[in-house]
Amino acid sequence: MPADKQTSIEISWVVYILRCADNSLYTGITTDINKRLDQHNGVSEKGAKYTHGRRPVTLVYQEASKSRSTASKREYVIKSLKKPEKEQLIKQQ
Repeated sequence: MPADKQTSIEISWVVYILRCADNSLYTGITTDINKRLDQHNGVSEKGAKYTHGRRPVTLVYQEASKSRSTASKREYVIKSLKKPEKEQLIKQQ
């Protein structure tokens, strides 16, 4: 098999920010943003406890990452930002 052919499927990760009904922001990572948004909004099971009482939530920011590791590191950076800094990030998208 030629070296340029890949046999594995590449999974892309997404870092996202949700705006909750109380105007708070929630940051997370996923490989399926639509499924995860449905989970956070209670359409399907396994939404975060934080968003459970703050529905509905709206996707306001997303960025692609090449691996779970890079997505997790970026999530940590975003979660460390103050709310005004997160709002600026959202505006810049």
